[in-house]
Amino acid sequence: MTRILELTLNGRTRIDAIADNLLLLDYLREVVGLTGTKTGCDGGECGACTVLIDDTPTLSCLTLAATVAGKRVDTVESLGNGGTLSAVQRGFHEKLGAQCGYCTPGFIMASAGLLRRNPHPTEDDIREALGSNICRCTGYVKIIEAVQYAASLNASGLAP
Repeated sequence: MTRILELTLNGRTRIDAIADNLLLLDYLREVVGLTGTKTGCDGGECGACTVLIDDTPTLSCLTLAATVAGKRVDTVESLGNGGTLSAVQRGFHEKLGAQCGYCTPGFIMASAGLLRRNPHPTEDDIREALGSNICRCTGYVKIIEAVQYAASLNASGLAP
């Protein structure tokens, strides 16, 4: 069956006709054309598809698009403003938190969600918040440093 989906996506209202069984990941990539959210494991194990639903990090590969009706969904494309990087984007860039980059959008969104909920996270808070994200290229040290740096930028007024 088909239904009408109305949501706020990256700050803008969208209305689309979608199939009941359409995954949020496929809606974002195939219907809307936002390809920053990555398809990784397709089973909810890697975190590459993480988006924020009402500021909560959520795996879009396990979420039916129909369930986000009336909600706010933010993807990696929503971060930054007019060419200025967000705190998390700057953190990952300046502290070399990205290796191949495939997992980076998921890590960035999980980190942004953390900083929206907890602007002064401890290292344990960061590790817990990123526990559902897998990077196959790094030992996570630079990713943790990137989020810590982003938290300091956020404390000085730069949006996560």
